[in-house]
Amino acid sequence: MSIIEDKADAVLGRRVRSEREGRGWSLAELAGRAGVSKAMLSKIERAEASPTAATLSRIATAYGLTMAALFETAASEGARLQRAKDQPVWRDPKAAYLRRQVFLHPANPLELVEIELPAKQEAGFPASAYHLIRQVVWVIDGRLVLMEGAVRHELAAGDRVELGPPSDIVFRNESAQPCRYLVAIVRR
Repeated sequence: MSIIEDKADAVLGRRVRSEREGRGWSLAELAGRAGVSKAMLSKIERAEASPTAATLSRIATAYGLTMAALFETAASEGARLQRAKDQPVWRDPKAAYLRRQVFLHPANPLELVEIELPAKQEAGFPASAYHLIRQVVWVIDGRLVLMEGAVRHELAAGDRVELGPPSDIVFRNESAQPCRYLVAIVRR
């Protein structure tokens, strides 16, 4: 596994702070833009709290970034080959889903993320997380229910869905088995 999984809170905290300071924003300004409390942002920056995927998505959107960009590391920027063991991995503290950043490069608009969603778990994201991106979700193993606003998509292994205009999204595993899926993201 990568250092992202082993020290996720510290790595993310440094990145959130670096992005905020680089823009000259106060905690209050980031809180207002992201819809996340100053107290939570301060805890994230100090690695005292493990943010959920939804919280990270709000922060990334406030910066005009994708969530994956918060996991970006300098070491991965120049390498065309990246071994599985070196791909950044992060676990959501609420849904316990495992997120592997398969591909991300600043010069390429494509991102690939592998997700393992445990049985009976879900992760939701606000519509604002999708304004800067287009996504296709492809199920590798298991079953996935994807709620795109009020539209319910039921996917099995091999099925894929292209997400439409930005809306609130919930990834849900209603089964008793884990579900693995790939999210292909194109930054606009």
